[in-house]
Amino acid sequence: MYNATEQFAEINKAGYDNAVKLATMSLDKAEQLAKLNLQAAKIVLENGVYTANAVAGIKDVQELAAVRAKLTEAGVQNALGYSRGVYQIASEAQADFSALAEQAWAAYTKGFAVWVDNATKNAPAGSDVAVTALKSTVAATTAAFDQFSKATKQVVSFADASVRAAAANAANAANAIKPTGKGRKAA
Repeated sequence: MYNATEQFAEINKAGYDNAVKLATMSLDKAEQLAKLNLQAAKIVLENGVYTANAVAGIKDVQELAAVRAKLTEAGVQNALGYSRGVYQIASEAQADFSALAEQAWAAYTKGFAVWVDNATKNAPAGSDVAVTALKSTVAATTAAFDQFSKATKQVVSFADASVRAAAANAANAANAIKPTGKGRKAA
């Protein structure tokens, strides 16, 4: 015998399981970001000590220019490294969340389709129009989600390519500011 309550309980359990997975993934990504931030804070502290020692040892203007260029390059490289780390975590999170959403939607759609089939079999006589409308709505919703999912993947792919290109350009710009060893001599 058909029991709608059991099917709804199964759908709710799947929703609960997905909520737990989502919370776990969110906490994992927050932990990764916290570790990255702690590592960045340590690097900033180390660079501050290095900078203080380097500035204290400057003897002339030429050495000041060299130290300044070296510190600028190190700062740019650190910023690029941090940005890459944040981007990596965000990309992984997006991929994980998308996979979970697709998995949840597929399970929900399958469960709902089973429910519709069972409801159709147990529908009273004369409800053919309502049943057909319900099936049509489910099919249209599934098709719309599939199109939305494909479009989202394309946007994410484009954004990823854009970010990677911007990072490469920033790295090239950072390399362009490296000191050449040439400079004016102090008078």
